[in-house]
Amino acid sequence: MPQHARNTPVCRDCDGFAAATITTGTRHTDGTRVTLRVTCPTCKGTGSARRAANLVRTGR
Repeated sequence: MPQHARNTPVCRDCDGFAAATITTGTRHTDGTRVTLRVTCPTCKGTGSARRAANLVRTGR
């Protein structure tokens, strides 16, 4: 039986993967890697997008 998919709007820029951890290649003194956490600037790290406002059609 098929599963029902949630109908949540996913950010079109990050496809729902809103945060990424990037290694810089250097290490701390204890041997762990130096990493940077980067979030999607469009959705601000939530992974979901707001729905676009409905456009009002004017004229005839």
